[in-house]
Amino acid sequence: MTSTEELKQLLKSLQIEKDEEIKIYDNLLKKLSVNDRIKAGACWFPVQTLNQGWSLGMHPFVMIERQKLKDTPHKFKAGAVVSIFSEEFLSSKSGLEEKGIVHFVDKNRMKIILYGTELPTWIMTNKIGIQLAFDERSYNEMERALGSVLNAKKSERLGELREILLGYQPPTFQKGLYPVHIPNLNNSQNQAVNSCLAAQDIAILHGPPGTGKTTTLVEAIRQISKYESAILVCAPSNPATDLLTERLAAVGLKVVRVGNISRVDESLLQHTVEGILDGMNEMTEVKKMRIEAAAQFRQAEKYKRTFGPNERDERREARNEARQLLQHARQLEDYIIDKLFAEADVITCTLVGAMNSYIEKKRFRTVVIDEAAQALEPATWIPILKADRVILAGDPFQLPPTVKSMEAAREGLSVTLLEKGVARIKDIQLLDTQYRMHERIMGFSNKIFYHNQLKAADMVARWGLVIQNQPDTRPVEFIDTAGCGFEEKINPETSSFYNPEEYFILRQHLDNLLFLLEEQRPKISIGIISPYKEQVLFMQEQIEKDFDHFPEARIHVNTIDSFQGQERDVIYISMVRSNDKGEIGFLKDSRRMNVAMTRAKKKLVIIGDSATLASFGFYNQFLDYVEEHQSHSTAWEWM
Repeated sequence: MTSTEELKQLLKSLQIEKDEEIKIYDNLLKKLSVNDRIKAGACWFPVQTLNQGWSLGMHPFVMIERQKLKDTPHKFKAGAVVSIFSEEFLSSKSGLEEKGIVHFVDKNRMKIILYGTELPTWIMTNKIGIQLAFDERSYNEMERALGSVLNAKKSERLGELREILLGYQPPTFQKGLYPVHIPNLNNSQNQAVNSCLAAQDIAILHGPPGTGKTTTLVEAIRQISKYESAILVCAPSNPATDLLTERLAAVGLKVVRVGNISRVDESLLQHTVEGILDGMNEMTEVKKMRIEAAAQFRQAEKYKRTFGPNERDERREARNEARQLLQHARQLEDYIIDKLFAEADVITCTLVGAMNSYIEKKRFRTVVIDEAAQALEPATWIPILKADRVILAGDPFQLPPTVKSMEAAREGLSVTLLEKGVARIKDIQLLDTQYRMHERIMGFSNKIFYHNQLKAADMVARWGLVIQNQPDTRPVEFIDTAGCGFEEKINPETSSFYNPEEYFILRQHLDNLLFLLEEQRPKISIGIISPYKEQVLFMQEQIEKDFDHFPEARIHVNTIDSFQGQERDVIYISMVRSNDKGEIGFLKDSRRMNVAMTRAKKKLVIIGDSATLASFGFYNQFLDYVEEHQSHSTAWEWM
């Protein structure tokens, strides 16, 4: 298979995924009545307009409040694309509609920042509603990027990068070009930094859990910034991009965060284009000219009882002056923005955000993509279009990107560019020392995913809980519910599994642990994880009641995905699945379990049914591992 054949297959899988998502939205928004949409949490109608105006960067916003089924669950969240529609829109295509992005949701209120540059008057005067909308922009950008990569000639830089990134040509390095040794980095981290400096085409940083990937990447960017103008740094999600922005600014780099400000963390607004411009004295003149232009336009449109040649000339002159003022304002603003980007060390954005109008036509010597293992390959190519060289960082053995269509996944959409790079390219920089967890917690993942190449730093290798003045001898525990009759249950509305009895065992073990920890309780952080949302919701509700006698205990309950990038002293994992057929569903995604298991620093406790789990080889190996270390116990001991 050639690189172009591979990309054509990828384009096909992307279309399958797009069709699936359109189908999901059609089923939710077009085939349901408005009342059913409201009940499904995909629509608020009617809503009351509470406020409107312009946010930072002069983007129009509207604040609304729902009037029906208040306080019921819904699917709206910050960053979601929505449409505001008039009542007529529900029954006729001639109705009015405007798209925007949710800035925040607070119970029954929602702030929406609109895509357009003006706030339509009908939003303030008509009976309106809000519903989720399909975001075709991301798909358009991914399709456009794949088209450009497919059509690039091998003699062009994009064509060269295509062949190298897909493993058809080897990358080149100019060894020793800028050799550095950073005292606070270990050997593998220093090698990774030097690889980034020496790379002529691509560099890949493989960072397993707890190995300091972000620290290493930030240092590599800091070193590169000494020799280059602005570096483009991207990540698949806004939270990951915000984290990079924060970390890069903290080491003294001048960072400009590009993107829709409704999706940027408020603590980082001072790094956005809009936030920086808002604090500049030069922008005062721009605002003044725009205000004067608006006044001139209003003057020109004033009603006059008599309207002759003189009045027509006055109106024409007022409009011309207004247009000239707006032109001067735009020219001054463009100059200020160009200067802003010219002085930046780093520009940060999401993958799709790389096509933002501010940087749409810019090229970069270096493009850095973090968390590349969570990015769809078509999205990864978007910033690469602007690159002369590429640095990819991540871990292909942690959470993969979300693919809604099983067919698209089978056709290859779930395989990331980083995953291909790690499998096909020899010059990969593996960060080999982890600073998070006890060596026994690390041991199973190290064996299965990392071929025993990892080592635990001395400071964490044997750290654990101290229980009644004695070191905890079992940093890993598996509590087996086989034979206890703890059958899984399913919520018919959400199709998600839960297992109340399994939680009761977890509760008993945790209650005992907290009792033994005594005065250490406020210092110990505890995470409770389940792969199933229904079990998480059940446990969150129970924990509040069941542990009120330990008010100082720091207990956090959530899904595996929500714990990505986090760590806790103690982690409990409720596996949920328990049935006679040995069905474990998406527990077969061993990468997701790798994430869950490696969140623990000092103690990992897993509760599950070995008879069900053993139907899959990964868990058979885990059961062997806990038996080897005498870390297996039965739930009967806790009943």
